Amino acid sequence: MKLMIASDIHGSAYYCRKMLEAYEREQADKLLLLGDILYHGPRNDLPKEYAPKEVIAMLNPLKENFLCVRGNCDTQVDQMVLQFPILAEYCLLELDGQTIFATHGHVFNPENLPMLKPGDILLNGHTHIPACEEKGEFIYMNPGSVSIPKQNSKHSYMIYESGSFYWKDLNGEVYKTWMTNMHC
Repeated sequence: MKLMIASDIHGSAYYCRKMLEAYEREQADKLLLLGDILYHGPRNDLPKEYAPKEVIAMLNPLKENFLCVRGNCDTQVDQMVLQFPILAEYCLLELDGQTIFATHGHVFNPENLPMLKPGDILLNGHTHIPACEEKGEFIYMNPGSVSIPKQNSKHSYMIYESGSFYWKDLNGEVYKTWMTNMHC
């Protein structure tokens, strides 16, 4: 399975469009959205082309392609306009023998761990900072943000395929790689 992982669109029609172009180019089987889809949040500046209604119109026709978890900016009202489930606190994935605990990061994160087994991956969005860090017995990963990257990071997403993770900018250029049994 080829999985694209993205987070923190925050209502940007411009970056949602770029993300969906990347999804089409990657020909991934599914797109895992790690939350904060429509609202920019009170701590963030407005992203480029902030237009939540346009984001809704782009995402709903592709609803069967998405897996999604709830971000701290996602609400019941957002669920009323999006035609795919967005309110799950986490998603457990078993890919090629690797367990991935996918969540936004505002509840479960490296400082407040879910139940993980040695070797599991904790996959978060929320910080807007790409990451691949070994944290004792588990691995912490973050794709960064599609629309509002922080700490001079790129507008980015991740690809999972055949046991490997690739961090890419929205043009599809790989800037970080992690393979099973490799150190971050």
